[in-house]
Formats: sequence, C-alpha cells, structure tokens
Amino acid sequence: MKIRYALLPLALLLSLPSLALAERGFQASDLVSMDRYSSPVLSPDGRKLVFARRVVDMDANKAASALWIEDLSARDAAPPVRLTPEGWNVNSPAFSSDGATVYFLSGKSGSSQLYAIPAAGGAPMQVTDFALGVDAYALSPDGTRIAFAAAAFPACGGDLACSRQRFDAKRAASGVVFERMFIRHWDTWADGSLNRIFVATLPAAAAAPVTTATLLGADLLADVPSKPFGDLSDLAWAPDGQSLVVSARLSNAEEPRSTNFDLYRLQADGSGQAVNLTAANPAWDAGPVFSADGQTLYYRAMRRPGFEADRFALVAMDLATGKTREIAPQWDRSADNIVLSKDGKTLYATAQDLGQHPLFAVDIAGGTATRALGDGSIGDFAIAGPTAVFTRNSMRSGAQVFVGGLDGAPERAITPSAGEMLPDVKWGEYEQFSFPGWNDETVHGYVVKPWNFEAGKTYPVAFLIHGGPQGSFGDGWSYRWNPQTYAGQGYAVVMIDFHGSTGYGQAFTDAISQHWGDRPLEDLRKGWAAAQQRYAFLDGANACALGASYGGYMVNWIAGNWPAPASGAWKCLVNHDGVFDQRMMGYATEELWFSEWENGGTPYDNPQGYERFNPVNHVKNWRVPMLVVHGQQDFRIPVEQGIAAFTALQRQGIESKFLYFPDENHWVLKPANSLLWHDTVNAWLGAHLRQP
Repeated sequence: MKIRYALLPLALLLSLPSLALAERGFQASDLVSMDRYSSPVLSPDGRKLVFARRVVDMDANKAASALWIEDLSARDAAPPVRLTPEGWNVNSPAFSSDGATVYFLSGKSGSSQLYAIPAAGGAPMQVTDFALGVDAYALSPDGTRIAFAAAAFPACGGDLACSRQRFDAKRAASGVVFERMFIRHWDTWADGSLNRIFVATLPAAAAAPVTTATLLGADLLADVPSKPFGDLSDLAWAPDGQSLVVSARLSNAEEPRSTNFDLYRLQADGSGQAVNLTAANPAWDAGPVFSADGQTLYYRAMRRPGFEADRFALVAMDLATGKTREIAPQWDRSADNIVLSKDGKTLYATAQDLGQHPLFAVDIAGGTATRALGDGSIGDFAIAGPTAVFTRNSMRSGAQVFVGGLDGAPERAITPSAGEMLPDVKWGEYEQFSFPGWNDETVHGYVVKPWNFEAGKTYPVAFLIHGGPQGSFGDGWSYRWNPQTYAGQGYAVVMIDFHGSTGYGQAFTDAISQHWGDRPLEDLRKGWAAAQQRYAFLDGANACALGASYGGYMVNWIAGNWPAPASGAWKCLVNHDGVFDQRMMGYATEELWFSEWENGGTPYDNPQGYERFNPVNHVKNWRVPMLVVHGQQDFRIPVEQGIAAFTALQRQGIESKFLYFPDENHWVLKPANSLLWHDTVNAWLGAHLRQP
C-alpha cells in the first residue's frame, strides 16, 4: 500500500481526482500490505466508538494492531484518533460499564495480559499479571470482574503458577505418549492442557495488577472456548453476575468424532458443579445470550449430531422450567452470532443468504426475519441503544467500519474502503447470475470482469472453486482467495456456489454429503457452460481451475473426471491443500466427524463410501498441468495428501510444481508467504493462459 495514502483522512481521500492517477489492476502485494479494520465496540451510551486497525510490516514479516477511537457525538465529525501507544500490539477492546475506560489485551509485558486506558486518552495501565496468558475475556455486568480464558492443565486446578511451571518444564526425552485422540488439532499437537475459564476481581485505579483468579467449573473438562477457532461469544454472564453460561464439548475419547457442544451453567464464585442446560440435545448448542431479567436464555442450536454444517436455529429457553422453543422455524438460514436488542424484542443475527452475508432482525414473538443490513458481507457488529456499528466487506473492499444503518438511520463510513486506500486501482466489475444445476434446481454464481475490460474482447478465465465444502464464494472479501487479485492480472473470474454451499437453504447445503463428486461436479459443468453462454468475454478454451481444501479435492477430481482436451477446458489446475485419497483422509484427519458424516461412516465400516468419489482411483486419467500447494502444519488435510498428488503427476510425466510451506497450516497466513503463494499461482496461470 502507498503510505502517502494510508494516513489520509477519509474525506480527503474522497476528494482526490480519480484521473490524476494512472489506473492499474489490484495486485497481491496490495492485498498483503493493506491496512485491516475490525473489532468495533460502542460505549454503553453509544457515543464513542473504538475499533482495531492492523498494519503490516513487510520487512519484519508480521503485523501489529492498534486501537482507534471516535466521538460519534462530536459536531465537527472529526476523524478517529489513535488511542493506544505507538509500538504496542493490541486486540480485543471493550468499554467499561461507565464508558470512561477501554480495556484491551496486549503482550507488552511478555505475555498476553489485560490493560486499561482512559477513553479520553492517556497512559495504559496493566490490569492483570497472571502466570498464564489471557487468551480472551468478558467483563462482568457491573464491570468489577472479568471472566477470562487461559490454557491450563486440569491436574493443576486453579493454580495458575502450577500450569506455568508445566508449560516451562524441560524434558530430556522428546517422545510423547498419547492414550486417546485428539493427538493433534488444526496445527497444534496436544500437550494435555485445556482452555479453562477463570474469574478475577479487577484492581482499583492505580493499584497493582491482579495476580490471582478463581477457576470455574473444575469438573467441566472441556476447552472453553473450543479449539481451534472458538471465542467468548460462547460465554455469557448472567445479568446479576452470579453465574455464567458457556458452550463446551467434553474432552474425552468421543471428542474427535462429536459435535455435541452443550450449554453449561457455572457459578461465578467457583462453587458447585457445572450444570448442563441442553443435555436433551445431542447436537451443537452455542452462543448464549441472557435476557435483561435473566429469566430467558437465547442461543443457537443444531439438530443433527455429527454434522458440523447443520442449520443453527435460534432457540429461547425458560431457565426456570428448562422448556425451549425455536424462535423462527420457517427461516431457512443458519444464524451466526446473535445480539439482543435493548427492548428485548429482537434478536440480531448475521447469516449467509444468496451469496451475501447480511444482518437480520428476528422478531422473538412472531419469528419473522427481515434484512436489517444488506449488501455484501456484514462481519462484526455491536448495538448500544439506538446506535449500531458494524463492519462490511464485499468483492470490492475489505472490512470497513460503519455506524448507523438500523431503523432507517443513515450509514456513515468511519474507515476507508480498499478503493479509497488505493485510488489508482481499477476494480473488476462483478455480478451474480443463476442457472439450472443438479436436479434442475437453481444454482448461483458470480462473474468478475478483468480490471482492464474492453467490450468486444475475450479474456482468459480463473475458475475458482470454494472449500468447506459447506461454504460460499459470494460477495465478500478474502485475504487468501480474492477474485480481484486475478482480475488485477487481466483474468476474468467465474465462481459457482454448487450444491453444498451455504446461504441457499439447508436442503441445498445437505445435498453434497456423500455426493462430493457428482452433484457439485454437475453444477460446476453447467455453471461453466451457462457463464460462457451469458458472458461473451469469457474465453472458454483459455481457462484454469483453482481450489483449496474441498476446492483442492475438486481440482483432483476434475483432473480425472473432467480433463482436457476433450472438454475444451482447463489449460492448467491449482490444487491447494486438497484431498487426494479419501480413505487415508478418513484415517489421518483430526476432526473425524467431518469425514465420517461426509462419507457415510468410518472407512472400515463403509469403504465404498470413501472409494465412490476418491480422486486416487482416477489418476490414470490425469493429463492437465497442475500446481500443488501444501503446508506442513496442515493437520486437517495432512501434507502427505499434497505430496501424493505431486508424485502422481511427476510419475506420469505431467507438467507440475509443488509449493511447500514448512511453517503454514491449512491456510497461508504470514505476509511474505502469502505474497510468495500469490506470485507462484499467478506465474503458473501466466505460463498457461494467453492474454488477449
């Protein structure tokens, strides 16, 4: 990113004449180095906004975040100002109950601890100095305590120093004996610790940082929040501050094949045992939110155990009787994080919907769901009184922070868009289209024009296939698979939300399970044909197909079942972290429930389920040049899957390359590695696709 633009106020950026700069396409270097905005929070009165701004240091190959604050009630609409000091790397902002203080986490002291800073500005004060790092926290309703998550050893109980000593202990032997799975998860080997919840009383102003805390739910042996991507949206304080509710899956021999998260009530003083509130539901319960009077618990719940992509329904529980009811049974969408309105009549929730990710307002009494904020993808959001703040991204910009938008209030952008940060970039225009897919059902997709589009010309195509498989390549921004980086190279982009994608109803999502190779492939074939018929600028004989995770599996499947030249498609393929052998995937992956649900059982009880759509069985049909990418720390789809695909290519003399990252997991996250990834992929496409 051009530093001269990074620090300009939004109003000044908007005033720059667009013709004063030479137009160019969006590049991977732009994507990697751009500032990112996230974590907007409002003061209780809705008058002040704090958000995080992440800045990349390419030379150091790392990023750092700072907090910025804006007075939303100021008449002069002054731009945000930096709140936290230069050189600090901070995250997780939260306002005190009176709005005078902003709390945040930082590793400034050597481990992640809680700090406080006056909202009016000043020097930060360290609030905690625990023997363990604080991974996440939630303030109590009266603001006098925090509940926080920290990795600790169950044998140490609430003794934080004991867990610290165990983490620091040196052993002469490097071998580790495991007695059950998980032996590893996502990108980390098991060390016997669990994410546990503690409560501590906050110190008075100018007092020494607090060092002691009370363990909650000592009998609840589970990761709270869950690994690897859980957060404290799965924890809620009761309004009276006497108890908390958490979502947890028991850490036992069933864990690697279970999606049974339950809601447990824990006493805030550490007394008593954890009480399971949702034992009647053997599937996933998550996201607890209390009513203001503490009598009702709202949450999200799945129905089918073992299926991680089931629909999350909105549920209300009467805590006195334990009775539950689904709030919006006719709303065929899967709810994400939820927020209760101040009057207690509405639940706000985001959800995938027809290639977008809007915010919905769900009437608790009547169950009707209406779009409250649409267009693109709504991410983080917070509501305080009449004020709403949220982030929105799209295929044209990373997350921007906005205020307003609800109940007819005008929206105001607080942070710049990608176009405002990069005023010399011309973006690829895009639109959604639909066509009859498998079973003659409507399937949607997006087409993106190259940045330098001219009517009457045809352009090479990057055909992107999303992962999940229960996911979507919709109107959103990605820092890994961003269609604008391909449009910026002069390619047109086609993306199909095949059967199995989210946001089109649960039956549409369900359709891919045990059908990885037939229904989605039919959608991809028909979508590719429909796109070429509708958009004359697509050069159908000059295209490469690319995908990651399930998308990488599909690339392997396409190589054997939709090859060139007979089909007239695919000058090259890119397979990132794709499944090559379904049977070995079923034995080597960590979250067993996924493979077992998707293939109809275990590999030994239902071997035909794993072999029916197994790419390894069609290697003899491979002909198309393929770039294979894999990370050593990918425990979801182990690196041997990528090595095996590369071996199959090399052994048959098919043009191929293998891009290997020893320090990346299922994703490529480090800035320099991300840039290498994009450069390698773009060079591969450039070697096989003709430019107009």
